[in-house]
Amino acid sequence: MKKLAELLVCFLHPIAVILVWLNLVVRPELSATAKIVWAVLALVPIVPFVYVLTGGELWEGKPKAGPAAVGPGGARRP
Repeated sequence: MKKLAELLVCFLHPIAVILVWLNLVVRPELSATAKIVWAVLALVPIVPFVYVLTGGELWEGKPKAGPAAVGPGGARRP
C-alpha cells in the first residue's frame, strides 16, 4: 500500500503542475511576474520532498491513547 501511495504521488505531481500552468494562462488579474513566480514554484514538489525526508512516515505516527488504552477505574493498561 505504501508503494502504491508513492507511485500515486509521482504521477499526480506532474499532472498538478500542468493544471496550474493552464490555470495561470487564463488568469487575467495576475501580472506576468506573478504568473512566472507561480509557474516556477509549482515545479517544486514540496509534498513528495517532505514525504521522502520523513522516511515515508509522514502519516504514520504513534497511536494515540484512546478509551481502549484505559483500564477499569481509569488506570492505564500497559
